[in-house]
Amino acid sequence: MKHLEIELKTLLKKEDYIKLKEYFSDITPITQNNYYLDTCDYKLRSNKIAMRIRTFEDSAELTIKIPQAVGNMEYNQALTLEEAKKCLEECKLPQGMILEELSNRGVSPSGWLVLGCLTTVRYEKETSIGLMALDQSTYFDVVDYELELEVENGDQGSLDFQEFLQANDIEYKKAPSKLVRFIENMKKS
Repeated sequence: MKHLEIELKTLLKKEDYIKLKEYFSDITPITQNNYYLDTCDYKLRSNKIAMRIRTFEDSAELTIKIPQAVGNMEYNQALTLEEAKKCLEECKLPQGMILEELSNRGVSPSGWLVLGCLTTVRYEKETSIGLMALDQSTYFDVVDYELELEVENGDQGSLDFQEFLQANDIEYKKAPSKLVRFIENMKKS
């Protein structure tokens, strides 16, 4: 599956996260483990491609994200938990759309490393302004909090997101992607 993802996000203070959990009180959170992959010389990162295997309780997916003029083109390939485990243990990608897309971009199908795992507890719900996700992520010795809004229209979404933050008295704080935050902290640890 391939789709254009237009996402707005802000990092949150812990107290804002706790306050926003009220808004999601009817939602059961989902835990997802994000295993980031790249080559030892960061071939994907240098090509601005992010790749992860995300595992859930009973399924998994392999994803690459490639920046566009607006948003990211996201490619998702469904995996079973067994397939995901095998990919992570052998550092080998399964046949399919992701491998083809990387090959088309001249990225070698081998030489992968698992950089590590970032675990997110996510509350997600459809709202009048878009798909909203409240995340608590844990990696290395870091815990951070983030609010994301996935929208169809970037300009309108940006206005709606700012309004939502103001209405909830939340200060906007630029949020680099989870992968970028992960790598910055990997270098420190």
